[in-house]
Amino acid sequence: MRAMGKTRRLWALGLCGAAVAAALAAPSAQAVPEGHQGRDPEWALAATGTDARFRGLAAVGRDAAWVAGSGGTVLRTTDGGRHWRDVSPAGAAGLEFRDIEAFDRRRAVALAIGEGEASRVFRTEDGGASWTESFRNTDERAFYDCLTFFDSRHGLALSDPVDGKFRILSTSDGGRNWRVLPDAGMPAAQPGEAGFAASGQCLVSAGRKDVWLATGGAATARVLHSEDRGLTWTEAASRIPAGDPARGVFGVAFLDRTHGIAVGGDYRAGQASPDAASVTGDGGRSWRSAAAPPPAYRSGVTWLPHSRRSALAVGPAGTDVTRDGGRTWRTVDTGSYDTVDCAPGGGCWAAGEKGRVARLR
Repeated sequence: MRAMGKTRRLWALGLCGAAVAAALAAPSAQAVPEGHQGRDPEWALAATGTDARFRGLAAVGRDAAWVAGSGGTVLRTTDGGRHWRDVSPAGAAGLEFRDIEAFDRRRAVALAIGEGEASRVFRTEDGGASWTESFRNTDERAFYDCLTFFDSRHGLALSDPVDGKFRILSTSDGGRNWRVLPDAGMPAAQPGEAGFAASGQCLVSAGRKDVWLATGGAATARVLHSEDRGLTWTEAASRIPAGDPARGVFGVAFLDRTHGIAVGGDYRAGQASPDAASVTGDGGRSWRSAAAPPPAYRSGVTWLPHSRRSALAVGPAGTDVTRDGGRTWRTVDTGSYDTVDCAPGGGCWAAGEKGRVARLR
């Protein structure tokens, strides 16, 4: 998320003051009594041995996951969270990792955010024992927020607008090399519009070529959709309130190229977040507000494995579950998390402030 006033830029870099910090500090997970729709999801906290804030998360399976966060920290587990190995890139202590995409237990690509050269991409092929910096932004106008991969070779990274349009970076060799895509097919950005580097979910993909870009900070919180790996885009209003640099869509998740959920709101302490979720059944051409949305700001969302109706949304104030494709939500946990991810074959994880990482029971 690019600078739009001092407060917003500090928030993007994880340097907000006490008011925002207090809002994001929540008690340890407390399960809400089971509802009428069956057993509620429960998080099992894992000890990571660090106080880094993890906004980047990649679930590989029930036993394996990667997290990336503040202070250039990257951790990996291969035993279900019982032990975490610090696999941070050498010399990265001054960077802010906000997204990580993993292909398996050994291969991953991580994104550091910030203005100018603070935005970088790193990749590893040996479980984090060594990393290669494959991209360093040299344009002071660019600020990269999120990345996504269609498969183990093709991926994109999103920058806030440059010259009035969102900038897209592309790779076709697993993140070894990157190039800026032409912006002729990108709609013009609204004044003040940007992506939120909050959960690694402002840019997500499904299938071989479909990708969605979530925005906020402007008059309308939009979701942009491309069917050709980022060359041309269409736009739609998300129905999540915007109109302020702190409000908009913070995360999106697509079950397939048709069914999607967007979550967001207002991240500031004490601010209401009505209509914090919306859904689409046509690939993002149109969105409708959830009938019973989460009660507060949510920054991350994921579909549960082996289900076409169930999903989780997380934020500093708790976790919500939907059993009807995003129309209605119930809070099932009050712990603080910034991001959530499920592996296709099974295994769901959440991560957030003060080294908090949990696996779904």
